[in-house]
Amino acid sequence: MSSPWLSAIRPKTLSIGVVPVLLGATIAHAEGALMQPVLLPLILLAALLIQIGTNLHNDAGDAVRGADGPDRIGPKRTVAEGWLSAAEVKRAAIGCFSAALLIGLYMVKVGGLPVLIMGVLSIGAGVAYTGGRLPIAYTMLGELFVFLFFGVVAVSGTVYLLTLQWSIISIWLGAAVGMHAAAVLVVNNYRDIDTDRRAAKLTLATHLGKRASRWLYLLLLALPFPLLMVVAELLQKPLLIWVIIPALLFALYLGREIYRIPHGRGLNRLLAQTAQLQLLYGVLIILGIQL
Repeated sequence: MSSPWLSAIRPKTLSIGVVPVLLGATIAHAEGALMQPVLLPLILLAALLIQIGTNLHNDAGDAVRGADGPDRIGPKRTVAEGWLSAAEVKRAAIGCFSAALLIGLYMVKVGGLPVLIMGVLSIGAGVAYTGGRLPIAYTMLGELFVFLFFGVVAVSGTVYLLTLQWSIISIWLGAAVGMHAAAVLVVNNYRDIDTDRRAAKLTLATHLGKRASRWLYLLLLALPFPLLMVVAELLQKPLLIWVIIPALLFALYLGREIYRIPHGRGLNRLLAQTAQLQLLYGVLIILGIQL
């Protein structure tokens, strides 16, 4: 068994929070911003703290609500397995959110009210994801929140902090990486569709069913590529279309896999690979913009 804390943090998906910040920094640099040796690491650290806090809170919340039981087919969860108590994990989550908030105070000093609003909403969404009377994760809104906060808000917010200007390119690319981030959650909820129904966790997948969930997954894999054509035109960098081809081929492979893999534990690999697609897509765009 790996460290219970490492299991609760879910390191295989942390790139979902890193990619939007690095992409935002690349866009800001392309638009003339000077490199910020202090501010950029702080943005990255705050993003990771919010994501880790959300994962920890989710681990504890799902165990307490009974969504992670002995019939779970996903990776083992720390609290559900009894490796750590729900109270311990929740305290760690609060610590992560509090640290992000402290870092955010400096960011507000730099960026003002828009940064305050984005920061409060981001931390609030992390807490509300599996907290409160009606957690976001227990509704049809999970994918939408991931799309927004691990995509549009993260990329455009990073660009704003580094340039103090809003960027239309950051919104387009934020939407693109946000779709791939949301696709990770689609796989997660598609895998858990049967156990979630029994636990009254009414995710989008439980409403759509397995067939429509697979179609949604394909849509979220595919749309970021035509979006990139718009960005290439705005940046006047046609090479971006060619640089991204490896990610397109990987997306086609994943689109086949969701039909080929039987519904069960094999989807855990597909979930990790979908996070890898978002990482590959983001890294290739960063390289393409720099060329």
